[in-house]
Amino acid sequence: MTLVSIITPSYNQAKYLEQTILSVLNQDHPRIEYIVMDGASTDGSVEIIKKYAVESSGLPLGRKINYWASEKDAGQADAINKGFAHASGDLVAWLNSDDYYLPDTVSAAVKVFEENPDVVLVYGNMLAVDEHGQTFNTLTYKQFTLEDLLCFQIIGQPAVFMRRPALQKTDGLNPAFHFLLDHLLWIQIAQHGHILHVDQTWASARYHAEAKNRAKAAEFGREAFRILELVSQDENLAPVLAKIRHRAGASAHRVDARYLLDGGLPAKALGAWMRALFLHPPTALARTNILVSGILNVLGLGKLREAILKQREARYKK
Repeated sequence: MTLVSIITPSYNQAKYLEQTILSVLNQDHPRIEYIVMDGASTDGSVEIIKKYAVESSGLPLGRKINYWASEKDAGQADAINKGFAHASGDLVAWLNSDDYYLPDTVSAAVKVFEENPDVVLVYGNMLAVDEHGQTFNTLTYKQFTLEDLLCFQIIGQPAVFMRRPALQKTDGLNPAFHFLLDHLLWIQIAQHGHILHVDQTWASARYHAEAKNRAKAAEFGREAFRILELVSQDENLAPVLAKIRHRAGASAHRVDARYLLDGGLPAKALGAWMRALFLHPPTALARTNILVSGILNVLGLGKLREAILKQREARYKK
């Protein structure tokens, strides 16, 4: 029976942490190794972790957290890499302390790997939920290639599982990255085998005011360009990038535009979108919504966009 190692990095997310932990411990797959790496939280997170570090008859198979530590670390990448070092499973994943798995996710992922021995990474779809756990969007992905990843086709991290031998061929998460660190790892793993999309919804990603995807949205674009720089220096990846350099460069600008817009910088977002248009028009034109939203915000009509988004959220909450 396949052993699956799941790592949760945690730091002062007590209000969400218990739901995250239970979403792992209540999975139906019989062999799960659960590792929680806490960054010396001071908000009661440690007490929650201790609660589930002992066997409980209320959980499947008396399941518990198998290993945990609460100590200062150098950030999310460092915490997850420490968890990777303790992992012994055939498959590995990590689940941030404000996200959660849907029921039967782990067993579904295991089945896909068993049926596809040449696959090194699988990813499903995911829900976008607010701070109260209310779904406001469903993020449905497509089948991507290594070239697609180099062009910043983003995968929802909570719905990703990896083979540990493929992970071990990389250096793990790069601690110099804080926003697209997962995407860089997917690129590195995709060198070593096929990646596969599964059209099932496996996890929920929580979007809230403190989440880095909103709080520091403008930083994402900077890391996209740094990824391209690193890839261009990699002897294995550089030839792949060279074939798609215009598309990849335009995609980095498009990522920059999207997050600048989320970060409340519409004029800069429009500039980034125009640079994408100049480099590779199809890439920019695939996201004309960025152009429209940027123009609306620059003209002071941003409230119209917010009203549309709230209307969309309301549909999902019904």
